[in-house]
Amino acid sequence: MKISIALSLLILCVGAVLGWRENQCYEIERTSFDQLAAAATHAGITLDPTPVEDAKRGTKRERERKNTGVDARQFIAEFAAFSKEMETPEKEGGPTNEAMQEKGLKMTDSLMSLNAAQLKQLVAEVRANPDLKRDYKQELIEISIIALAKDQPQAALVLFTESSDLLKESRSAQHAFSTSLANYAKQDPAAALEWVRANATKFPDLVNDDAKRGLISGAAVNDPRLAFQLIGELGLKDDDVTLRQITAAAKTPEERTATLAALREHLATLPKGEVRDKASASVLQSLTQNAAREGFETGSKWIESAGLNAEQLIEIWDSTYSLKLEESGKWVEWLGAKEPGRKTHAGIRNIVRRWTEKDYQSAGKWLAATPA
Repeated sequence: MKISIALSLLILCVGAVLGWRENQCYEIERTSFDQLAAAATHAGITLDPTPVEDAKRGTKRERERKNTGVDARQFIAEFAAFSKEMETPEKEGGPTNEAMQEKGLKMTDSLMSLNAAQLKQLVAEVRANPDLKRDYKQELIEISIIALAKDQPQAALVLFTESSDLLKESRSAQHAFSTSLANYAKQDPAAALEWVRANATKFPDLVNDDAKRGLISGAAVNDPRLAFQLIGELGLKDDDVTLRQITAAAKTPEERTATLAALREHLATLPKGEVRDKASASVLQSLTQNAAREGFETGSKWIESAGLNAEQLIEIWDSTYSLKLEESGKWVEWLGAKEPGRKTHAGIRNIVRRWTEKDYQSAGKWLAATPA
């Protein structure tokens, strides 16, 4: 099975945009990336992680996104020639995987540095070029949309709608679309919501639940109260996947407190019963895990300020993988002090089980030194 060089370029671009999303929509984006990466590996293409790590550091692409002098028409001509070269089997004198990757990385650097006007010109040239196969056109347009998704998501959505005839059959168009919509919601949630209302019937396969959750995650960055309201507005359910898109945006103690206040307002709108209880447990667990990742001192201080009751503390400690392993003993002692009369505690049991599996010597030393 051969994989197009355009698809390998798209994989690199997908990795590049992962940095800005951080924990937001992580499960959705991680799944998309893993699927593409698996296809590349199956085809014998080894991806260089450097572009991904560089993107996570943040601003290099933004600094370079100026008028670089790259000519869109020339770029398309080079890509068309390269695509034909790539299709020549190695046994017939075609390029090796290593050579393709080297050229591909250079082309990625050129494309990702184009500004909005140049990318719009690029898409026009792609559509008009008779030498490019349809799947190459799809992939290059998707790359162009992803290149704009972080800094100019509205422009990215414009490119998407203008090329919807080519993208409607593309399996990877969902990623380009969801990325653009989520960042648009981060900048202007009202405008992003209006875009969805105006275009949902035009693109029913793309404006799906995953895309809507992306919109919610973007809105949650600046307004968690609005994000909770959008659950009903967009016809979603208060399930774990949706709710965790909101809590993932709360990265500081202040943001977690604001999200917790918005949650309590949202819960008041839900009928008493299983749905409300599950929504409460899901959000509290996610916020607590986010706090615990910051370390024991900061995390425990925030949890205490949240005013959780004993039952809620039990629920949120079902999952303990966000704790720093070396702080396990501190968390066990803290939980034990919260409920000194309790004979069994699922949270303590889970922490000690994980600690023992990962580092039984440290767990054993702590246990031996801890009073009964």
